[in-house]
Amino acid sequence: MTAWLFMLPLVVVNVLVILGPSVATIYYSFTEWSGIGPAEFVGLQNYRDIVADGDFWTALMHNLIWTAIFLTVPIAMGLLGAFLLSQITRFQMVFRVLYFIPYVIASVVNAALWKNILDPTRGIGSVLASVGIPFLDGVSFFGSERLALPAVAFVDNWHWWGFVVLLFLTALQSVDKELYEAARVDGANRWQQFINVTIPGIRATLVFVVLMTIIGSLLVFDYIYIITQGGPAGASEVVGTLMYKEAFARFEAGYAAAMGLGLSFLSGLIILVFLYLRRRGWEI
Repeated sequence: MTAWLFMLPLVVVNVLVILGPSVATIYYSFTEWSGIGPAEFVGLQNYRDIVADGDFWTALMHNLIWTAIFLTVPIAMGLLGAFLLSQITRFQMVFRVLYFIPYVIASVVNAALWKNILDPTRGIGSVLASVGIPFLDGVSFFGSERLALPAVAFVDNWHWWGFVVLLFLTALQSVDKELYEAARVDGANRWQQFINVTIPGIRATLVFVVLMTIIGSLLVFDYIYIITQGGPAGASEVVGTLMYKEAFARFEAGYAAAMGLGLSFLSGLIILVFLYLRRRGWEI
């Protein structure tokens, strides 16, 4: 009873800010609602509209592309950075702090920095052009339909990968050094040690990072909205930014709620796959 009494304030807060809005979202997804005033029940009409909405499927495809980028680039960079840091005995804490700084800086600040750095007229391209390296001069990274999504992903990766480095570094330091000694005695090279000792040793952290990356990629919003607002011409639109526009620009809050539940369904499927992996021995 004492434990429950201490937990009660947090339970109340969670009911108010998580459970309550979640139940409301389920209800409003079956209504036509502007976000203000009464809602009109329309059944499954919002979901039928989503199935026929080309903008939604385009945005979802951008989410999948974003997921593919973040399941490869930052994880590979994080593994490499963690391995290099694990070989350093002096000043390791300095490098940890340097890697972690972008993660703790507000996304608005990070986005503003990179918008200026990659500005086509006064950014790094024009600076390089002034010293005889013109290949980036005039390139509009955030204004190009071809480059906008990967450019924003680059900025978000710069913010994210240092956190991944620290996660992997902590996991690497917990791997028993005697396993590496035994592998070397058996004639294993560095790559074989990495595959057969390192990966199994950090598997729990790797699965956790993959899970968080996939869910985070489905929910991505801040960097895209701050930098491009989903443009140009929807080239960097993701479901999160499309939901925001539907709810607060077009006043289709019921339709936006249905989109949100669609993402929740995808996230639920991912969690089911994760639970299946756990039952197959991928414990975390």
